Amino acid sequence: MMKFLCIGYFQPEKMNERTNGEIEAIMSECSPHLQRFYNSGQVMMDVGVEKVVKSLRRENGKVKVMNNQLVETNEMIGSVFLIEANDMEEAIRIASLHPTTQLDAGEELGWRIEIRPVHYFEKSE
Repeated sequence: MMKFLCIGYFQPEKMNERTNGEIEAIMSECSPHLQRFYNSGQVMMDVGVEKVVKSLRRENGKVKVMNNQLVETNEMIGSVFLIEANDMEEAIRIASLHPTTQLDAGEELGWRIEIRPVHYFEKSE
């Protein structure tokens, strides 16, 4: 089995146009889709992420810490999940169960998922 990192993006300006009640209603629609997603048995991890971003890079021999993303974009990362699948086609099928692609509101709010194969390195003894 291969591992795939999936990154869920959203457009904050579109989310901010909605009232708290509208957002809560949208989020309540996520539950049945999440259950089907988790029941696939191939979700290793699923987390929501906060808006706080620290970027690290080495500069002049020292680690530099920045308070924003390195790339300017109108999207923010809202969730990250790790799945196992036999190939990219299966990873797409599993990731498509996530509410990001199942809810009509996701289209209106600019939700999308990026899927990347990852190499999993275990500590050797």
